[in-house]
Amino acid sequence: MRIYIFRSEVNGLYAFAADESGSALPEGFAPWHPESVIEPDQSPPHNLSRMRIESAVKVRGYQLWRTKRPVKTASDGR
Repeated sequence: MRIYIFRSEVNGLYAFAADESGSALPEGFAPWHPESVIEPDQSPPHNLSRMRIESAVKVRGYQLWRTKRPVKTASDGR
């Protein structure tokens, strides 16, 4: 299965979808922007489980995910 990756402009969420238009992505987090494609012979980013992604995409049409936010430290002022 080819998996398409999208990014939400609203809150930094990402989504995997089965179609390049992202037609099944939740409207509450729109607009969605295409980021990249995971080909059938490629692994998903961040060691995410391809089997779980494909299962969710088959059932719901998408799977949401988020990258970890940077940890604030005293030295960097964040």
